[in-house]
Amino acid sequence: MSADTPRVLVVEDERDLADLYATWLSDTYHVRTARDGHEALEKLDSDVSVVLLDRRMPDISGDDILDAIQDRDLDCRVAMVTAVEPEEDIIDMRFDTYLVKPVTRDELERTVSNLLVRDEYDEGIQRLFSLASKKALLEAEKEPSTLEQSEKYQDLLDDIDQLRAELDDKLARIDAADDLTAVYRDLEADDRRD
Repeated sequence: MSADTPRVLVVEDERDLADLYATWLSDTYHVRTARDGHEALEKLDSDVSVVLLDRRMPDISGDDILDAIQDRDLDCRVAMVTAVEPEEDIIDMRFDTYLVKPVTRDELERTVSNLLVRDEYDEGIQRLFSLASKKALLEAEKEPSTLEQSEKYQDLLDDIDQLRAELDDKLARIDAADDLTAVYRDLEADDRRD
């Protein structure tokens, strides 16, 4: 592997699971593992491109580590990989995607790969991906009637609409052949399928 190979930090307090994730990813990426929150904070630096973060750990929660990533202004993508079923609290959290354990090797590899692709786009597109991921997750896990009554979910929909409108303005100024335009069209096509 070259020095340019992306670095993935696996934060998982279950030793066997952390080792398994590292084994799955180590052929493609430089992998660091942290088995508790303190170790995660020590290994978290600007070299890390993707963090796979468990929410429940005995010393420092994944939520607190997520806050530390923001406080340190680190430019990395974050996937919450956890047994914690998603609730509305995820709407306010600054992660890119959320996986509920157990996860397969293909799912984990695809997630890391997708997060690295997202990293190539500007902040607005990254935020749209994140919001759309939260929307899809909540819609898969919660009853429509529950979501209709949720103020946070309605705010999420409003945020998505507002961000899309802002991006539409930006995209109007970008050449139609640009890769970003194709990505945005894919997002719209996915939305129409819902």
